[in-house]
Amino acid sequence: MASGWAPDGAVQDQIDDSITDAVRVARAKLPSGPGETHCQVCGEEIPEARRKAMPGARTCVDCQSGIDSRPEFGGVNRSGSKDSQLK
Repeated sequence: MASGWAPDGAVQDQIDDSITDAVRVARAKLPSGPGETHCQVCGEEIPEARRKAMPGARTCVDCQSGIDSRPEFGGVNRSGSKDSQLK
């Protein structure tokens, strides 16, 4: 049930848009093209199993884990609440 001037289904539309954006960003981060035989960060050889599992891999598992664990900021605030915009 929508409230105010929002049409029915507006909340679900916001959720769907947020998920679509998150999937698009995640897909954009996937490696593409030919992969590397050695990690671009540490220079160690990337195991054959990783290269087969992740075509286009440019980093070893340890270095990629470090990259993935960094906090990521950004995104679109679709909430109309002023409190949510202060976070």
